[in-house]
Amino acid sequence: MQQVNDLFSNSCLWCAVCAWIVAQGLKIPIHALTDHHWKLSYFWSAGGMPSSHTAGVIALDIMVGLNQGWGSVYFAISVIFSAIVMYDAAGVRRETGRQGAAINEILQKVMVEGKPISDDELKEVVGHSPFEVAMGAVTGVLVVVLWKLIFG
Repeated sequence: MQQVNDLFSNSCLWCAVCAWIVAQGLKIPIHALTDHHWKLSYFWSAGGMPSSHTAGVIALDIMVGLNQGWGSVYFAISVIFSAIVMYDAAGVRRETGRQGAAINEILQKVMVEGKPISDDELKEVVGHSPFEVAMGAVTGVLVVVLWKLIFG
């Protein structure tokens, strides 16, 4: 029973989860401003503005630093983990999205010429621009500030 209590009282974990939820929730109105329609499915989508991966790992970094100390091995592990996640979000996953866009363009050209291969479009937004990653970091920081104001 103590393990369950420890899990539910882990402020580092729950603040990071909260940052992810806030960032995912922000995607809905942000995309509504750019796409001119509300799409609740953006809450479950990868990619887009802001990066929820970045928001979550930045919130985790800050909470670990505040709770374990900025010089702790836990903070060091968290920061390295975050750097890998953010690099992946802005690098590898972004390039995958570009490839999806190129393949979709090829499929469109083939279909226009009357040689359809498939009508299923590949997902193009799986990564983040550097700005989206930066805004994810800002979201993570703001969630930690609110968390500390609310929960102490």
